[in-house]
Amino acid sequence: MSVAHSPTPQPQAALQLLLGDEEFLLERAIAAITAAAATAHPDYEVTNVVAAEVSPGQWGQLLSPSLFGEHRVLVVRQAQEAAKETADALLGWLAKLPPHLVVVVCHAGGNRGKAVVNAARAAGAQVISCAKLSSYRDRLAFVRSELERFGDSRRVSGDVAGLLLDSVGAGLRELSSACQQLIADTTGDINSQTVRRYYSGKADVTGFSVADAVMVGDVATALESLRWAVSVGVDPILVADALAEGVRSVAKVSAAGRGNAYQLAGALGMPPWKVERVQRQSRGWSQAALGAAARHAAVVNSAVKGGAEDRVYALERAVMEMIAVRND
Repeated sequence: MSVAHSPTPQPQAALQLLLGDEEFLLERAIAAITAAAATAHPDYEVTNVVAAEVSPGQWGQLLSPSLFGEHRVLVVRQAQEAAKETADALLGWLAKLPPHLVVVVCHAGGNRGKAVVNAARAAGAQVISCAKLSSYRDRLAFVRSELERFGDSRRVSGDVAGLLLDSVGAGLRELSSACQQLIADTTGDINSQTVRRYYSGKADVTGFSVADAVMVGDVATALESLRWAVSVGVDPILVADALAEGVRSVAKVSAAGRGNAYQLAGALGMPPWKVERVQRQSRGWSQAALGAAARHAAVVNSAVKGGAEDRVYALERAVMEMIAVRND
């Protein structure tokens, strides 16, 4: 099975099956298919139909050979919602598609309307996965593929994908746009410093980048992120708040025990991608260490909000103390 953010679907495949309900991947795959068709046949036509709105008898009109042999693309959306009679009528056409016609069947996956999926596979459809990317690992792979797609062979360091995911969030459309903009607006190699400079105006991102490094015990990155945040004018209060939030999140996820991120997300009040990230952060923490880190976070919050003489020093000290109790 190919993946919608992988190589472009081949338009010469007369039947294409898009499986999944990730809207961004669906639209990208359809756009790639129609763009390739336009390149090969500039006079091609595209017809979009929603399966639930098609009557059984309409398939003949939609799928019959064109009188003048025009090249066409028919996009059948939400195939899983088709009435049984409509779906049954479609099945008979899938194995005998006329020339000059590309049919794109979009199905959300699952058991509903599965006969259409089975028939499309049996007819030799090219299958393109458009499923939601549910795991942090899948989204990291997506970001890396987007950087490669737009990067024109530029070198990208291994930590960039994670930083972008943490900075932008889990939405694929937003992640793709962020990758494209980062490539377009910067030059040379892309590394963690490139990302941090690019997002320097986002104070919440810079504060939480410090906290994320602290929660995984990375002293060098935590101090580098802190100094960078201060240099671009991030209020120390935001960094102190992020440190406290980092400890609270790890404590909450640790208390919930092991489990699937999607099952825990509702109870914890966090999106699944964040649960997965915090689960990884929690691996090096004992309950005693979390308690000590929470006390250090409270002390530095009091210091920076109470007008400490050197708030940056207070933050640096808190960063080192929190990591020390984790690694002790």
